Amino acid sequence: MIVHIVMIKFKEGVSKEQILSVKKMLEELVEKIEPLNSMEVGINFKSSDRAMDLVLTATFDAKEGLEIYATHPAHLEAVKVIRELGEYTKVVDYEK
Repeated sequence: MIVHIVMIKFKEGVSKEQILSVKKMLEELVEKIEPLNSMEVGINFKSSDRAMDLVLTATFDAKEGLEIYATHPAHLEAVKVIRELGEYTKVVDYEK
């Protein structure tokens, strides 16, 4: 199993509604991208210098599924929105 984790820090001024919209968009990817087995998205409720605003954890059966996901049009649309609203992201991919 492949686990894909992304943490997002949004730009100053991005609203709670915009963050909720990103969350919904990401959660809907599981219905649109076949190799994507699961998608869990959480919004941080705690503030600190080290805190990120949103985290997603996605799972795939194999690395090939992650590659399909990475280039899928629905994922690329989400990436576009995140790049517009996000200050920066961090990612970890690992095999379980």
